[in-house]
Amino acid sequence: MIQPLAERMRPKSLDDYIGQKHLVGPGAVLRRMIDSGRISSFILWGPPGVGKTTLAQIIANKLETPFYSLSAVTSGVKDVREVIDRAKSGRFFSQNSPILFIDEIHRFSKSQQDSLLGAVEQGVITLIGATTENPSFEVIRPLLSRCQLYVLKSLEKEDLLELLHRAIATDVDLSKKHITIKEDTALLRYSGGDARKLLNILELVVDAEEDDDIEITNDKIVNRLQQNPAAYDKEGEMHYDIISAFIKSIRGSDPDAAIYWLARMIEGGEDPSFIARRLVISASEDIGLANPNALLLANAAFDAVMKIGWPEGRIPLAEATVYLATSPKSNSAYMAINDALEKVRETGNLPVPLHLRNAPTKLMKQLGYGKEYKYAHDFTGHFVDQQYLPDDMQGTHFWQAQDNPSESKLREHMDGLWGKKDK
Repeated sequence: MIQPLAERMRPKSLDDYIGQKHLVGPGAVLRRMIDSGRISSFILWGPPGVGKTTLAQIIANKLETPFYSLSAVTSGVKDVREVIDRAKSGRFFSQNSPILFIDEIHRFSKSQQDSLLGAVEQGVITLIGATTENPSFEVIRPLLSRCQLYVLKSLEKEDLLELLHRAIATDVDLSKKHITIKEDTALLRYSGGDARKLLNILELVVDAEEDDDIEITNDKIVNRLQQNPAAYDKEGEMHYDIISAFIKSIRGSDPDAAIYWLARMIEGGEDPSFIARRLVISASEDIGLANPNALLLANAAFDAVMKIGWPEGRIPLAEATVYLATSPKSNSAYMAINDALEKVRETGNLPVPLHLRNAPTKLMKQLGYGKEYKYAHDFTGHFVDQQYLPDDMQGTHFWQAQDNPSESKLREHMDGLWGKKDK
């Protein structure tokens, strides 16, 4: 069975590894760790085709340690435990812990990730995880705290060209042909920084030629792939770049740019629920109290898209996009919760004032729980001046009204209740 070109070109050592110089270049953090002969558990986060699996295999070869590989798509807790048991039994034959590589670790459930904790903590295995998703959201905190996180980047143009010419010159099959790269724009554009995709495209084009004298041109690439060279890769780096441009255009109050990036995502086949979720987040984070209706409209757009699907779903998404982009902006609620979280982490669990505590039992009432609490609705204007923050937090303000008509009214209302003084 003939291996695909991408597999034949998989590097066997760091000297042959292309890209990620910030991690494996001379003096870089992973290079130093590997050269020392001892590594700790870590997670590689980056788009597809940038060398996550290859790097794990190179490390195992370099350290001469047993290497186990699991895919989170097809493996369960039972598979994880079997590998851990094998790693325990083979531990004495190697100075280093066996490496367990888990591809797409973000697809592991909480229970599957939990099953790794003990083995990682005790050094039974050295875990190397690979993920295309943000580990902060997809990997449980106890496991993430036991692993270093290294971010891999999409391969740059120079990296891709180096790989391209190396494949033509050194591959056992391609080197037998006379291949000339006359134009590389479409080839690089289609690959999207993905080495595997680049080699797959090259192999597809070469295999379609009857002659051994092959000239690579942009037209030939486009014709072979029968796609638009501006194709949107919803699994690759462009996915993140375009959603970033979309949200920043809304935040920057440019409805034309926001609609353009929305169209790019729709035309590229992006998941409509992903777009709708980002609109809901933007409505809360970027529009906020300057126009509270924005969140209602974004939620309504989300519901509508889920009910009607494509192609009509593009209309409520467009309506919400234009509305959010043209709305006044405020991030006061976003800033307030961030500041409050930072203060909680700084001060810890400050006691709740006695008059604010719940008093469901007689003993609690005897201890003063809820005593002297003033019920706001019993007072004029449904307001009474009393303490609501912990004792050590008096005078602290988290929410600051921003300069827009909606929040100016809220600020005036608060000043009318509390006066311009520390609470």
